[in-house]
Amino acid sequence: MSLFESMTAGEHEEVVFWRDRATGLRAIVAIHDTTLGPGLGGTRMFPYPSEAAALDDVLRLSQAMTYKCAAAGLDFGGGKAVIIGDPAHDKSEALLRAYGRLIETLNGRYLTTTDVGTTVDDLNVMSAETRFVTGASPAFGGSGDTSILTGRTVFLGMKAAAQVAFGEPSLSGRTVAIQGAGKVGWHLMDALRTEGAQLVVSDVNGEQARKAAATFEARLVSVDKIFDVECDVFSPNALGGALNAQTIPRLRCRVVCGGANNQLETAADSERLAERGILFAPDFIVNSGGVINVAEEARGYSAERAAARADLVFGTTLRVLALATDQAISPANAAEQYAKARITTLNAVHRSYVPGHSPTPRPRG
Repeated sequence: MSLFESMTAGEHEEVVFWRDRATGLRAIVAIHDTTLGPGLGGTRMFPYPSEAAALDDVLRLSQAMTYKCAAAGLDFGGGKAVIIGDPAHDKSEALLRAYGRLIETLNGRYLTTTDVGTTVDDLNVMSAETRFVTGASPAFGGSGDTSILTGRTVFLGMKAAAQVAFGEPSLSGRTVAIQGAGKVGWHLMDALRTEGAQLVVSDVNGEQARKAAATFEARLVSVDKIFDVECDVFSPNALGGALNAQTIPRLRCRVVCGGANNQLETAADSERLAERGILFAPDFIVNSGGVINVAEEARGYSAERAAARADLVFGTTLRVLALATDQAISPANAAEQYAKARITTLNAVHRSYVPGHSPTPRPRG
């Protein structure tokens, strides 16, 4: 499939490839849909096995960001960026600043923040070259770590799914298997342990997994065994594609709810979950805390307003799951339908020109 065919399949507006010889930077920015506002989404740095794999990832992630922003009630579209490279070895100040200059050339059509392989400190460096960074540290004019609010919305989405699956939202006494003890997984475990849940944890970083197990009194299992754990909730919080034809038959849970993006490897995987009687809380609905945080920052940050919008995720998750039941469709399809409905409605509103009015957020600087 050609690049234009790939873009057409996902209805993308723009894909930018960038190479900087001096720093070794190779980056791709995908802007999916700007009906509601500029594209918003994180920058992922990962040692992709090929440029084709990087392109496939950024196209899928940017499309999911469009739906995530729409479903969360934000006036932003979907965008995403990937930097091809190992963050442990290839990242440098020069590379990050070169990447910041790429973002600046897009002149506000895309605003970025952290993702897998990038940190708040990286955003601080990028901000020296671009105005279009959100989620930098407060000292650099940002709102700080977005994973805190993401952990909160995943927790709330999990409680909503528990209400549907078990008849009550409480997770006290429930066993939750956490795949991935990174930033989001950590905050999620903190909330779950406070609620009284029993935790099982795994992570590709053995030291991080052991630390999480000790901190949250969790049972530690290896990464290849986490899918086989008998539990009430399975929570994917690592990279995407964890739920597929090989792993879904191994699950021993009633609910899947986690912070990872693109948890389903293919569209058919939502049906596989349903066939096994497993309730799926759609990822872009429940993991929207980070994008809510940076969207609020772009308009003039208020921690209270960001938290209040994040708390709406409980009700949104219930509405999406109810829509799935009412229309006899999968929760994944219901979530996409829910998001597209808002885009369609506001697209009609935006056809009416209002002199001097622009809903586009203003960047710092």
